[in-house]
Amino acid sequence: MLRPVTDPDGAPFWGYTARGELRVQACARCGELRFPPRPCCPHCQSFESEWRLVSGGGHVWSYVVPHPPLLPGYAELAPYNVVVVELDEAPRVRLVGNLVAGPGEPIDSLPVEGIRIGARVRVVFDDGLPRWVLERP
Repeated sequence: MLRPVTDPDGAPFWGYTARGELRVQACARCGELRFPPRPCCPHCQSFESEWRLVSGGGHVWSYVVPHPPLLPGYAELAPYNVVVVELDEAPRVRLVGNLVAGPGEPIDSLPVEGIRIGARVRVVFDDGLPRWVLERP
């Protein structure tokens, strides 16, 4: 399976997820949360930043179900989902991942028929990667 490619701006994000924390880069001057991480704030052009812990709650903003032909390791798991999650604390911050049946479950563990745009989700971590599970009402 593919692993994230880190750059200097994104490396702290992956360091936090490896510890089971979801943190988002924020401008230390104007406070705007931003993702993906970058050196300059798109709102006030400040180069000052910090990493803020967020709850990991959000909702499915969009999703796709890839079908073969895919990379060999992924083709064996198809069909699976790739979701875009909009975070509660930052409506303009959207993270890509997979919706799974539970912590540690594979990316094909949730039937794709059960995914709905707007569904409430929360983050879980699997080997340092953020994944998402449905919140139960």
